[in-house]
Amino acid sequence: MTGVFETDVAFLKGVGPQKAELLNKELQIFTYGDLISHFPFRYEDRSSFYKINQLNPNLPHVQVIGRMGKVETQGMGRKKRLVAQFADETGVMELTWFKGIQWVSKKLLPGSVYVAFGKPALFGRKYSMAHPELEPLTQRDKGQNTLQPIYPTTEKLRARFLDSKGISKVMAQLIRQVHAHIQETLPLHIRTQFGLMDKQAAIQQIHFPVNEVSMNKAAYRLKFEEFFFLQLRLLRLKLSRTEKFAGQVLNDTQLLTTFYNSHLPFDLTNAQKRVMKEIYADLKSGKQMNRLIQGDVGSGKTIVAFISLLVAIGSGTQTCLMAPTEILATQHYEGLLPYAKKMGLTISLLTGSTKKSLREKIHQALISGHLKILIGTHALLEDVVAFQNLGLAIIDEQHRFGVAQRAKLWAKNKQHYPHVLVMTATPIPRTLAMTLYGDLDISVIDELPSGRKAIQTVHRYDKDRLKVFGFIRKEIEKGRQVYLVYPLIEESEKSDLKNLMDGYESICRAFPEFPIGILHGNMKSADKEYEMARFVKGETKILVATTVIEVGVNVPNASVMVIENAERFGLSQLHQLRGRVGRGASQSYCILMSKYELSKDSRVRLETMVRTNNGFEIADVDLKLRGPGDLAGTQQSGLTDLTIADLSKDAPILSQARQAAVDLLHADPELVHPHHACIKAQIKRQKKGALNWSRIS
Repeated sequence: MTGVFETDVAFLKGVGPQKAELLNKELQIFTYGDLISHFPFRYEDRSSFYKINQLNPNLPHVQVIGRMGKVETQGMGRKKRLVAQFADETGVMELTWFKGIQWVSKKLLPGSVYVAFGKPALFGRKYSMAHPELEPLTQRDKGQNTLQPIYPTTEKLRARFLDSKGISKVMAQLIRQVHAHIQETLPLHIRTQFGLMDKQAAIQQIHFPVNEVSMNKAAYRLKFEEFFFLQLRLLRLKLSRTEKFAGQVLNDTQLLTTFYNSHLPFDLTNAQKRVMKEIYADLKSGKQMNRLIQGDVGSGKTIVAFISLLVAIGSGTQTCLMAPTEILATQHYEGLLPYAKKMGLTISLLTGSTKKSLREKIHQALISGHLKILIGTHALLEDVVAFQNLGLAIIDEQHRFGVAQRAKLWAKNKQHYPHVLVMTATPIPRTLAMTLYGDLDISVIDELPSGRKAIQTVHRYDKDRLKVFGFIRKEIEKGRQVYLVYPLIEESEKSDLKNLMDGYESICRAFPEFPIGILHGNMKSADKEYEMARFVKGETKILVATTVIEVGVNVPNASVMVIENAERFGLSQLHQLRGRVGRGASQSYCILMSKYELSKDSRVRLETMVRTNNGFEIADVDLKLRGPGDLAGTQQSGLTDLTIADLSKDAPILSQARQAAVDLLHADPELVHPHHACIKAQIKRQKKGALNWSRIS
């Protein structure tokens, strides 16, 4: 859109400086462009009229044509109200006002015919409508009433006559003024292929649709456009990265073949094999790899990571694996150590608590090239950690690392950027992955290893506690172990910490015969390690903990996960916690404990957990409940500034828009064709300085 859309909204007739200031503060509307992108969130159908004898209290807002009768004030003081009799040929109803009585009473003309619009309510045998919208009946009302836009607004704006109707009037004025200046942003061939309305018509019809069909077509056009330019930006980043950043060619498969034939303790699933092929194609391509592996809890991402490391080491480079917590880094190290020993490879662990003397040895072994695999926490990012030739960096649970931290890994190899493999056990819905990681290549391990039994999940209320304790006792007597998790939203929240300590004491009283451990974020690192180690060895039978144990902890003998106050956890957190059990061959259980009164969203979350173990299905529900901004964890550019499209509802449109962007860049990567000048112009107009995510992870 051209310069006219940068005009200050204060200059629009009907707005002025004071209302403009309120629009700035309340809705972040500063310019004509901001205002025209303030879309209605729903529409009211003003095409049909009801007779008074057709009303019922379950109807939404309705329109009634009637003649104004007697108007009087009733009641005293705070109970004072204005009441008007309103009649048609089928009956009489009352219109009532509790506020602005004097102002309203001056406007009402007994004997005149009006259209009243409002929510009907039944008092005794008589219908009434509180604070209805009233307009004198004209021929236009009888002929062509259409869908009326309802705009987001606020209390402060309503007080200055900028309620939905006020915004609608201002919007009509704006569209009359700027309609001719609305420029087309999509070329004819894309509009024809996808049946898209032109831009001018779409803007007109989204604000003032002539009917539902036009309104839906306008919404489709504008959502498509929004997704198209977002995907175009991500795909161009990806193209520029693969062209600019060469990667080392890593194609020696000798170590991999030896490991696969002689030391792999189980068969890989088809999904693991497919992902392995995708990674190998990247490593040998000569372009720098930036790949995200998504896999549900327990789908076997770590072994895929290790096999990838073998290709890099076999090709003469060093590797590293970075995890967000010391517990998880240690677990990766202990899990991979036996494999590394069998293959005769050097492997070390570097965390915040690694002793100074050992650190110096690790630094020397890295610089000399002797150390092939380094596993650690963000201690790996320190400047003193220098590799001779880092070929592959693997990041586990990438959303736990800040952008700047991840960027530091790139600087660990001055000749070639290392290949980067990002792993996450937090399933992300496809629509969100295409947007959050649209510039990364995505691999999905969507199959669990054979022999894994599905975890049985149940929801129990506080009143069922004794039964739950009985079940726990039976499982421990079978030789199993139990997690009992409490919410700790902030490490410093005293009431949460008290709940945890109270819970620990009540478990100690209920199970005096079993050794019990406790684990929370306020403990010293050494104490945490000690408690976790006791549980891993089977010395403690019940571990009472906060979400410190959420990510990656692997104790095959633990078969029961009890989550207290489950209604206080988000869906992805519940799913992560459940994934701590079900690691061994025995049947595992997850018990969600909650109070009886639950909000609608909490009930949906708990019902979803009981219904399915599929992380991607759970993530889809989570996206619908929480919205994309929250799910991304970080307010990522381009995600939460969508004005009309909605990732949780518009997945099919996103897929079409992405395909259109892929086809366009395939045909005209530099956008030099004259047909594509409108796209180039729109890209220039869009926000500058959007973050380049591909350069970071």
